[in-house]
Amino acid sequence: MRDDRQTISGNPADIDTLLPRVSVVVPAINESANLPHVLPRIPVSVKEVLLVDGHSSDDTATVALKYHPKVRVIFQKGKGKGDALRSGFGEASGDLIVTLDADGSMRPEEIPHFLEALANGYDFAKGTRFKGNAGSSDMEGHRVFGNRMLAKITNLLHGTKYTDVTYGYNAFWKRCLGKVELRSNGFDIETETAIRFKKAKLKIIEIPSYEDARINGKANLHSLRDGWYILKAILKELVRK
Repeated sequence: MRDDRQTISGNPADIDTLLPRVSVVVPAINESANLPHVLPRIPVSVKEVLLVDGHSSDDTATVALKYHPKVRVIFQKGKGKGDALRSGFGEASGDLIVTLDADGSMRPEEIPHFLEALANGYDFAKGTRFKGNAGSSDMEGHRVFGNRMLAKITNLLHGTKYTDVTYGYNAFWKRCLGKVELRSNGFDIETETAIRFKKAKLKIIEIPSYEDARINGKANLHSLRDGWYILKAILKELVRK
C-alpha cells in the first residue's frame, strides 16, 4: 500500500484516490435467491463489484443490480467458472482483485483479512479451509479427504506448501496477471492459479476462511468429475512452462 497517502491532507476525496481500488469478481449462474444474502455484506470500501452472469435462466442480473450500488454485470460469452473469472479479471478496474462465490458459502466479511495481507506485502492471499480457525459446513468426509490429497499432490509435485488448492476465495494484486497466463475454464481454475502464481515466484500467504453451506439451490460442482479435472490440471502443470 502506498505510504504517500499519509502526506495528503485536506480533501478526503484526494486521499481516496491514493488508496488501492478493490474489485470483487463474483461468478454466478442462477443465483438470484442467494445474491440478496451476499452482495449487501460486501464491505463499503470495495469500489467495484463485477457480477459475471454465466447464462442464467433466472433474474440473477436484475437482482444483482438491485442489491448492490456498485455492481456491474458482465454476461459471460464462454462457459465454466474459469472462463467466468477470467472474463471478470479482464474487466476489473481495481488494483486489487477478490474472487467471491455467489452462493453464500464465502463470507464477505472476511474480505478485509485478505486485503490486509496484500497491504502488508503479499502478492497473493490464498483462502484455505484447513488451517487455523478455518473450516467448512459444506464438505462431506470424502470431499475433505479428496481436497487434502489434492493439496498434498500439488505440494509434492510443485514444491508448494498449500493446505487447500481448490478453494476459490482468493485475492491478489491485479498486476500479478501480467506474470501468469490462466487458461482453465472449469473449477480447476483455482488450482491452476495457485500453482502458476507460485511458479511466477510471487509472495503468497494462506488466509484461514470458514466455508458455510450454500444458502439456496444446488451446487454446480460435481465431486468426482471436477476432482478428476483438478488432478489432471496438477499433472499438466509439470510439463507446461
